[in-house]
Amino acid sequence: MATRIRLQRHGKKGKAFFHIVAADSRSKRDGKFIEKLGIYNPHTNPATIDINFDRTLSWVQVGAEMSDTARAILSYKGVLHKNHLLNGVKKGALTADDVETKFAQWLADKDSKITGKKDGLAKNEAADKAARLKAEVLANETRAKAVELKNAPVVEEEIAEEAPVAEEVMEETPVAEEAMEETPAAEESPVTEEVAAEEAPIVAVEEAPVAETPAEEAGEEEKTAE
Repeated sequence: MATRIRLQRHGKKGKAFFHIVAADSRSKRDGKFIEKLGIYNPHTNPATIDINFDRTLSWVQVGAEMSDTARAILSYKGVLHKNHLLNGVKKGALTADDVETKFAQWLADKDSKITGKKDGLAKNEAADKAARLKAEVLANETRAKAVELKNAPVVEEEIAEEAPVAEEVMEETPVAEEAMEETPAAEESPVTEEVAAEEAPIVAVEEAPVAETPAEEAGEEEKTAE
C-alpha cells in the first residue's frame, strides 16, 4: 500500500480550507485517511499552516509520497529541509548537533522573512487606509461644492420673480395711450369740414351760348329759300 500526503478539502464554496492528511493513494480525495497531519487555510495573508511537525517528518522519512501542493507546504514549514539534514547524518556527513544548529539557523532566517512580510503587509494596509481616507475627504468636499452650487440659484430665482413688477408698471402705461385715443380731436375734424362746406355760398353758373357752325347756317338758308 502506497501512502500519500495530500490535501483534503473542507468548508463551503469560495471559503474552502484543507486538512493535510496521510492517506492511501487509492482512496478518494475526501475519503478515508490514515492520519490527519495539519490544516492549511489559503484565505489569510500570509496563509495559515498548522502541522504536526514530528509526525509529518516521520511519514516523509518512511517514504510517503506527496502531492505538489503538499510538497510546497512541507518545504515552507521546513519538513523537507530537516529530512535532508537527517539524511546527511545517515551518510555520516553531519552529526545530530550539526543538524539542530543548522535547522535552528534556518528557522531564524525563515521567521525573519515572515516577520518582514507581515510588516510590509501592515505598512501597505496603513497606506491603503490613508489613501481611502484621503479619497473620502475629497469626495465629501466635492459633494459639498455640488450642494452649494445646487443651492446658489435660489437667490437668482427670487430676483427673477421680483423683476416682473417693473414689467407690470410698463403694462399699465398704455392707459395714457388709450386716453389719447379717446380724445375727439381727430374724430371732430371731419365735422368742421362739413360745416365749412355747408356755409360756403352757392355760386350760380351761367351757361355760355352755343355758337352755330357755318354748315348749320347754310342749311337754314336753304330751308328759307324753298
